[in-house]
Amino acid sequence: METRVAVISIIVENMDSAEILNHVLHEYAEWIIGRMGIPYKPKQISIVSVVIDAPQNVINALTGSLGRIDGITAKAAFSKA
Repeated sequence: METRVAVISIIVENMDSAEILNHVLHEYAEWIIGRMGIPYKPKQISIVSVVIDAPQNVINALTGSLGRIDGITAKAAFSKA
């Protein structure tokens, strides 16, 4: 199975959704290389970056699942390798 490396950028505007976000990320833990979260208090948001090495359909499924959570925006950027 061919995998790709990608970074999923997540903006959390509804902090009440953080628990759901973490639950979804936990479901994909086997594919996740690492993650970094930065709270940005002046705008009352958090920015999360998730680095993943997975088949493209898995990355797309994760990004879609995250984007359906209330108050969360998610976009993936793929490596060419």
